Amino acid sequence: MQNVKRLWGVIILMAVCILVLASLLITHTMNQSESSHPADPEQQGEQNHEQVVAKIGSREVTRQELQTALEQHYGAELLGQLLDREVIRLEGNETGTAIADAEIARELKRMQQGYESEEQFYTSMQNQLGLSRQEIKEDVTNKLLLEKLATSHIQITDAQVESYVQAHPDEFKQETEYNIQQIIVSTKDQANKVIAALAKGESFEILARDRSLDDATNNSGGDLGWIEGDDPFVAAPVLEAAKLLKAGEVSKPVPVTQGFAVVKLKSKRDKENPDQAFIRENVRRELALQEAPPLKDYISQLRTKWKVAVIAPQFK
Repeated sequence: MQNVKRLWGVIILMAVCILVLASLLITHTMNQSESSHPADPEQQGEQNHEQVVAKIGSREVTRQELQTALEQHYGAELLGQLLDREVIRLEGNETGTAIADAEIARELKRMQQGYESEEQFYTSMQNQLGLSRQEIKEDVTNKLLLEKLATSHIQITDAQVESYVQAHPDEFKQETEYNIQQIIVSTKDQANKVIAALAKGESFEILARDRSLDDATNNSGGDLGWIEGDDPFVAAPVLEAAKLLKAGEVSKPVPVTQGFAVVKLKSKRDKENPDQAFIRENVRRELALQEAPPLKDYISQLRTKWKVAVIAPQFK
């Protein structure tokens, strides 16, 4: 369940980042036009608009077409994003509110909990969205500054934090991780033959390579690696079978979608708990946000305070 929540968090972050990237594209294009100071502004503007950015056969797509499409489909949202970031920055400057490096590091650590390592997280963000570490850091800083401003008048006591932790033990219990191998075959008879071969001393890894239908794991000896007991990407019957085994034991045939699985538990371990101070700080932050007005309403108040006005009707 925790993995699902983390995945949704990453999906939301990705969506926000995509909008920000598109906004940067529009802003960059506009800045180039304004800062070039051509000898003949009217002629230069026409050349920029007619610049070909892509071709489909004999069909040419111009920069103007691209910019128009972006504005039509994302203009209002992107302008809103830019305005929101600016009023948050202005409010932070006026109130002397800032985000420390330690706060940014803590939030990045929380975001990385759904990944095997910090490096895997950043590699995934780079490969999927083209986001650098610096761009992710800027997005996190803006988010944390908004939350801190919105909750600046709210005090959450240590007693409130402890009360929440005691009332929600499932959220803070120590998780167990399992190192599992599996061999997937079509029929129960084939699964029993695999079990018989294992009993005779044949290698699980070799049997997985030669007989398993699971292309994702057969070349790695059927190894699923270290997984949590509620991992949504592993078949529930496989997980339940593994939980009943001792290290080194092999299951009976387990019905799965592809047929039957033979499961081996290589090892299991208690997942290391995050730092307790880190846990409680997250709880304090979440409790403060619950007492604060919705962030959307708070940003609306900031827009009013800083006299934001959208002039172009198509972006209202």
